Amino acid sequence: MTHVGIIGAGHIGSAIAHVLVGQGHQVAIANSRGPETLTDLVAELGENAQAMTAAEAAAFGEWVVVTVPLKAIDDLPVAELAGKIVVDTNNYYWERDGRIAELEEKKTTTSRMLQDRLPQSTVVKGFNHIPAADITTDGAPAGSPNRRALATASDSQDGVTFISKLYDDFGFDTVNVGGLDESWRVERDQPAYVIRQNADELRENLARAER
Repeated sequence: MTHVGIIGAGHIGSAIAHVLVGQGHQVAIANSRGPETLTDLVAELGENAQAMTAAEAAAFGEWVVVTVPLKAIDDLPVAELAGKIVVDTNNYYWERDGRIAELEEKKTTTSRMLQDRLPQSTVVKGFNHIPAADITTDGAPAGSPNRRALATASDSQDGVTFISKLYDDFGFDTVNVGGLDESWRVERDQPAYVIRQNADELRENLARAER
């Protein structure tokens, strides 16, 4: 059993929380509107979940999921996330986030932006190219035929090792894209984005990505 902080209580954050509490982990979940707005979600998640502020959830977690809009990453609690693995679920949606020149000009990636924001944390890409509902329904035991695979990227081998185990616990195989600067290969409008694929198919789709 571990303590996990989840910053962001939208579809992805809530789905990840459901799986984690079902596995017996203690989860603290936060949103931008305050813990008092999460009463219904926490009741649904059960006794292994509690609502906190973002800073409290970051401090609570042995590791933390950040699943907030890209435009909100500058509001993240830096000190409380220092020294921790941070799972980044983000994608760039200009319609929501506004136009970001560095991304438009292909000079950076969303995960690199988060790592720059959290220099003392270990950022690892995760759960960004799977529909939220599939997180709770599409997992399968290791070795299952045609098991779904999810991609990751990190500058840290410890981060890759961590999320590979987490993906396996959730019922998915792992394909490592490489460092954070390669994480664009699995983001919006790329062949691997939000489709069901096994590990071989995912590798093929990553190779077909164009920037």
